[in-house]
Amino acid sequence: MAATLVAGLGLVAGCSGSVDSPATDNVAAGSGNGSSSSSSSSATPVPAELTITPAKGATGVLPSAPVVVSATGGTVGEVTVTDAKGRKVEGELGSDGTWTSTTRLAPGAAYTVKAAATGDDGTPSTTTSTFKTLKPKVTATYGILYSGETVGVGMPASIQFDSAVTTAKMRAEVEKLVTVTTSPKQSGSWGWLDNRQLMWRPAKYWQPGTKVTVSAPLTGVQTGEDKWVANDASASFTVGSAMISTVDIKGHHMTVRRNGKVLRVIPVSTGRPGATTETRGGTKVIIRKEGTVTMDSTTIGIPKGKPGYYREITDWNLRITWTGEYLHSAPWSVGAQGNANVSHGCVNLSPANAKWMFDNSKVGDVVTFTGSKRPFLPTEGIGVWQYSFAKWKAQSALA
Repeated sequence: MAATLVAGLGLVAGCSGSVDSPATDNVAAGSGNGSSSSSSSSATPVPAELTITPAKGATGVLPSAPVVVSATGGTVGEVTVTDAKGRKVEGELGSDGTWTSTTRLAPGAAYTVKAAATGDDGTPSTTTSTFKTLKPKVTATYGILYSGETVGVGMPASIQFDSAVTTAKMRAEVEKLVTVTTSPKQSGSWGWLDNRQLMWRPAKYWQPGTKVTVSAPLTGVQTGEDKWVANDASASFTVGSAMISTVDIKGHHMTVRRNGKVLRVIPVSTGRPGATTETRGGTKVIIRKEGTVTMDSTTIGIPKGKPGYYREITDWNLRITWTGEYLHSAPWSVGAQGNANVSHGCVNLSPANAKWMFDNSKVGDVVTFTGSKRPFLPTEGIGVWQYSFAKWKAQSALA
């Protein structure tokens, strides 16, 4: 009976433990640490994993390479990309949540990327990365001409590089980035006069009073082998009155009109007949007002002591070609003015007429020459008006 009783007690004990096991488990789980619900609410933070391109510490990065920031396990927040001077690189978030720069980088520059992100569980995080762009052998330079000036109706908007933009693809890339804004609005087109000169001209001469603004955000553009642009530029100019002169080479006179009204008919003497002396025919633009200039035949290949040599100091000079054609005072040829062509290619005027012309002219005024067998080549001056508008548009690298 004792043995039976002991066995029975063991059985009861065993059955009692089975019935109470949930409560017993809870006590054991919380033993020495409080309740189990407090422990299960504490989770390890999981920040988003940020990836930045170019990689941290990268060097020789192409200025055209984009900066890209993406996140795994979360979303990209604020991103700033700045150079050593604090200048920002613009960018934006795409529909896929990736931040990508929208402007080019400068060559030979160091950049810092600071990016924030939020993990899927709400955990914030930030990271910083640095990289350097390539340092080119040549930094390409350029200028926007006639900034801030009042010009004539024939002056195009001009961006001039100090060295060639060597390939058609590179010229097209430049042209995609530059813009012209006119007020009032006028139709026109970019075109390359040569591989250094990008110009925008209206379909017809400018309307007097037009305000022209040129924007050239060209930082990071490649213009040749190991040659990159390192700056942006912008400029504006105003178009003044419509001063348009016509030189009748055979008739030996020049008719000057302002806004369609004849101001003066001036007797002139132009270049004497000959392959290298006849004044070039075509539509030119006053490039510079140079005042006093020394005319020296050595600049056109006629040295001292050779037939045709000359060296003269001349006044009231208006330059109309890079090849040496001017309107200027020529007191020695007054007798020929209105009667014969005796110059080496310039337009000779009397001192009084030359001064009047100089005082009443501005850069960009138009001077058209008729009656010559020697053509004016567009690159010999500002030759945009030697093209019809259709042909000028064909000078665009994007045509």
